Amino acid sequence: MRRYDDPVEVRRGETGTFGEGPDQFLWHGRLWKVRSVLAHWVETAPWWQSASEEAAGSDTGEKATEVGSDLLVERELWRVEAGRGISVSGVFDLSFTWSDGRWQLVGCVD
Repeated sequence: MRRYDDPVEVRRGETGTFGEGPDQFLWHGRLWKVRSVLAHWVETAPWWQSASEEAAGSDTGEKATEVGSDLLVERELWRVEAGRGISVSGVFDLSFTWSDGRWQLVGCVD
């Protein structure tokens, strides 16, 4: 799977078993139609990276508040099969971050 960090515009729709999720997305000016949702999960921020930053930072306790708030950052990940037309398709990982309402393409197998 190739890794990306590209912003995408997503239209949500009913995805059957998973409730409301991505139905279409616009990536590099091309519209992709979600054919099926393969998986859906939620991730929190990597607490171990924040903890190491705190240890390396000052000892005033300012970082402790930031570390605690990092744990509240969640993103939903959707692994979808999507296509453009009949013959062009791939498997994509799309993420939605609740804190800023942003969608991103984070992985692709095409």
